[in-house]
Amino acid sequence: MSKAIKHVVIVGGGSAGWITAGSISAKHNSKSKHGIKVTLIESPDVNAIGVGEGTWPTMRSTLKKMGVSETDFMRECDVSFKQGSKFVKWKTDKETDFYYHPLVPPQGYFDIDLFKHWQKNDHGKSFSDAVCYQEQLCEQGLAPKLISSPEYAGVANYAYHLDAGKFANFLKKHCVDKLGVHYISDHVEAVNNACLDKLSGDIVSVTTKNHGDICGDLFVDCTGFSALLIDKHYKVPFICKKDILFIDTALAVHIPYENDDDAIASHTISTAQKSGWIWDIGLPSRRGVGHVYSSRHCSQKQAEQALKSYLKESIGERSEQVEFRKIDINPGFREKFWLNNCVAVGMAAGFLEPLEASALIMIELAATTISEQLPANRSTMEIVAKQYNERFSYNWDRIIDFLKLHYIASKRDDSAFWRDNKNPQSIPESLQERIELWRHRSPTEYDFSRKREVFSAASYQYVLYGMDFKFTHDNTVIDEAEQQMAQRLFTENKKITERYLNALPSNRELITKVAEFGFSKV
Repeated sequence: MSKAIKHVVIVGGGSAGWITAGSISAKHNSKSKHGIKVTLIESPDVNAIGVGEGTWPTMRSTLKKMGVSETDFMRECDVSFKQGSKFVKWKTDKETDFYYHPLVPPQGYFDIDLFKHWQKNDHGKSFSDAVCYQEQLCEQGLAPKLISSPEYAGVANYAYHLDAGKFANFLKKHCVDKLGVHYISDHVEAVNNACLDKLSGDIVSVTTKNHGDICGDLFVDCTGFSALLIDKHYKVPFICKKDILFIDTALAVHIPYENDDDAIASHTISTAQKSGWIWDIGLPSRRGVGHVYSSRHCSQKQAEQALKSYLKESIGERSEQVEFRKIDINPGFREKFWLNNCVAVGMAAGFLEPLEASALIMIELAATTISEQLPANRSTMEIVAKQYNERFSYNWDRIIDFLKLHYIASKRDDSAFWRDNKNPQSIPESLQERIELWRHRSPTEYDFSRKREVFSAASYQYVLYGMDFKFTHDNTVIDEAEQQMAQRLFTENKKITERYLNALPSNRELITKVAEFGFSKV
C-alpha cells in the first residue's frame, strides 16, 4: 500500500486520452528519468466520435500548461475563436427570437447586481447587450483579439472551435515529441487484476495483442463509450439521466464554405427545434452542423427533415443531398469515477448532450484534477479517489441542472418535447429549489457550494434573463449611490463596445493572419 505512484497507464486516445496524458506529463516532468512515466495505449482501429468541437476558455490554460504554441494549435487543428453561444428560438419559436451566453461576465459582476437596474430601464437592449460588450462582437463577427496580441492573451475572453480529430492527432504528436509520453498503438485484450475478486483488487496490467503486458500503478480509462476498464472490468454502474435530459440522438454533418472568404461565426449557434436543437459551429475550412433530438418525441426521418430545412437557408437545394452521421447518446454518468487504481475520463465517465460544450470541459477538469491531486503512493489513493468521486458527482449534477435550465426557462409549448421538459417530475430537486430562490432575486455565487463551479452564477443570469424569466416584483429601495454606479457601468459598457467594434478585426481576418504570421510568443 505504500508503493509510490511512478507509472500512469492511459488506455484510449482521442481528446480525453491525450489531454490527460499531456496534463500529467507536463506537471510531473515525464521527460525526466525521475518524473512520472506516462504510457498511452491506443487501438489503431477505434475512430473518434469527433463532434466535441466547442471548448471553454479554460482550454487556453490547459494548452499553455502543456507548452503548446497557440499559433501551431490554430494552424494544425482548423481552429476558430469562440466568444459564447447564441440561442435562437429557445425563448419562443419566433424567427427573431435569440439571446446570448457570452464568455465575459457582466460589468461590475462582483460589486453590483445590474439586473434590477436593467429591468427597470432596459432601453430596448437585451441583458447581455446592456452589461457586456461581447454580444455585439459576436453579432458583428469580430475576433476577440488582435494579431499583435501575445499567445493566449485576448481583448475579450475567448474559447475555441476546433476539429476534434485533428486536435487529438496534434496533441498526440506534442505529447510524444515534447512531453515524453510513451505511445503504444495496439489492442488491449485483457485487464489483469492483483487478485481473483476484480471489485476489490487493483489492476496490475493490461495485456496487449502485440506488446504483451503493460504494468502500471494508476490506470486511466479513456476508452469512450466502451468503458473497457471502469465498466467491462469493474462493472461500475452507469446512472442514466434520460428522465431529466431527453436528448438521446444526434445527426451530424460537415458543410464546406462556398467561398474561401466566407464569414466565420465567432460563437456557437444553437437553434431550437420541435424536439431538440441544431448546433452550428464555424471552423476556418467548414461548418460543423448537427441536430440533437429526443427519439421519444421525434422520428429519425423527422429529425433529418428538420436539419435539411435548417441547412437549406444557407446552402439551398444542396441540403437534400447531404448525408448525416448518426450518434446515439445515453445521457448520464458513472456511479463512481475512481475505483481502486482506475479512474475514468471522458465518455467512459459520462456524457450529456453537447449543449454549452460540457464534454471537453469535463475532460479538462478531470485531467487537471488527476494531475494536481496525483497521489504520492497507493496508501493515499483511496483518500484522493473519495474526494475525486464526491467532486465529480457534484460537477455532473450541476451540469445537468444548468442544461435543464435552458428547457424549463423557455416559454415554448408548441410541442410535447417542450411541455414534457417543464414537468416537475423531470426537474431535479436542486434546480427546483434554486429556481424558487431566483424568482425573488438574482443568482449569486452564494447559491453554489464549490469554489470552482463548472458554470458560475453569471452563466445562470445570462440564460434566465435572456429567456425573460418571470420574477417577483422587487420592492427593494435602491439608494442613489447604487443607481449612479449602475448608470456608470452601463455607460462604460457602451463605450467599451464602441471602441472594440472599431478596433477588432473580423474572425476570418484574424484567423487568416494567424495562418500567415502567427501570434507573438509569450
